[in-house]
Amino acid sequence: MALEYNKSSLSACTSILIGKSATVDGSTIIGRNEDAKASWPKHFVIHEHKEFTEQQRFVSQANDFQMDLPKIRNKYSATPEWTSKEGLFEEDGFNEYGVGMSATESAYANQRVLGADPLEENGIGEEAMITVVLPYVKTAQEGVLRLGEIIEKYGTCETNGVLFSDKDEVWYFESGSGHYWVAQRIPDDSYAVVANQLAIQDIDFDDHENFLYHKDIQKFVADNHLNARPDTFNFREIFGTHDLSDEIYSTPRVWWGQQEFSGKTDESPESENLSFIKKANRLLSVDDAQDYLASHFQKTPYDPLNESKDNKRYRPISLAKTQESHVLQIRPNMAPEIACVQWLAMGVASQSVYVPFYMGITDTPEEYKIGKLPYDSKSAYWVYKLAGVLLDGHYKELGKMFQDKQEAINITLRNKLRDFDEQASSKDDEELPNYLTKASFEMAKISMDGYKELIAQLITDSTDFSPLNFKTDMNL
Repeated sequence: MALEYNKSSLSACTSILIGKSATVDGSTIIGRNEDAKASWPKHFVIHEHKEFTEQQRFVSQANDFQMDLPKIRNKYSATPEWTSKEGLFEEDGFNEYGVGMSATESAYANQRVLGADPLEENGIGEEAMITVVLPYVKTAQEGVLRLGEIIEKYGTCETNGVLFSDKDEVWYFESGSGHYWVAQRIPDDSYAVVANQLAIQDIDFDDHENFLYHKDIQKFVADNHLNARPDTFNFREIFGTHDLSDEIYSTPRVWWGQQEFSGKTDESPESENLSFIKKANRLLSVDDAQDYLASHFQKTPYDPLNESKDNKRYRPISLAKTQESHVLQIRPNMAPEIACVQWLAMGVASQSVYVPFYMGITDTPEEYKIGKLPYDSKSAYWVYKLAGVLLDGHYKELGKMFQDKQEAINITLRNKLRDFDEQASSKDDEELPNYLTKASFEMAKISMDGYKELIAQLITDSTDFSPLNFKTDMNL
């Protein structure tokens, strides 16, 4: 994610995409960590369905990008910034048709490509993508095509990857320059993990079911002599970067996910040849997606929490600059209002809890709609951040207690979700929205209350770790 267009060094997200036949229950799953600043609150909101009488127009507060919008805006959820002064950054959500979208996985294009098709200073950027795409599409593929058309017409000010899903398909979209883009459907039996670099590899221009792209991209590449291997068309090689920052900053996170899901190999964490699409050695669950986004090279020398000389060698997946982490799960054989679950972890994923919210909700808890700078004890974002801050200084002493509490909350949330699913299936169309809203509010409260208890315990247990401590003679 990039909060300001002249500060791309802040970009730092990690994504996961899983096809429906690769999951234990037939769900499609997409998820991402939104990383930018250690203290930068996020909110969670619902935009209700609206039908306007006049033409609507989007005007960016981040740059001069603007475009007309349809008069009908479908309902959608989003996680915007606490302030819109640098842009909305709505980042992720579901719309009323059961389409999931997460934007964006920031990436980088090479200078040869940008010399031929520079980024557009006032083109669309991450901050606007959810807002101008998600409310106006009915399938994941429609989302890909709408975003592609916008980039072709207006250009983009960034190089980005965008995740789309519906109940049947998962797509990954990448912009590689000012106007050129490609997208690949994740095969139903496969997954992909992505980390701040262009990821899509060989494009089959005759396979329109699995690849979408700018219609002139082949001509653009040929005319500008950008392809060093003309017998194939590898988007990553042609458009992407290949430098030390990739090997230290990005590829280790991809390597870690592939080692966890597909089995251990002799591949190096710094390999530039890791595959984009992989098959797992087992069926994956929503827990696997969440565990990946909350991971930090555990049980390896690269874990920042151990004392190895290599513990800071690679950038971990879960880190202090995560504002929120989300997993968008669409389960089979359910009404979309029930099937689509937005699992939302405010703050650092490894120190937070993924709370499930049904797509059919009409509102979000008040605690999720507040929170600014500085700290606000009533804000959901700040409650989860505070727990992590209290843990940070004493991982060795308090980590086990923290993890036990996380696990207990996770078990309770999953039990509740199963019960709510069963009861929701018997509700009629009029009852369902209110029921799902109350159910989601209850699960959010369970988690928040649990974390307030955890914070109280952390404060209590931390009082004896003061540097001013001294073994006192009880007789004095």
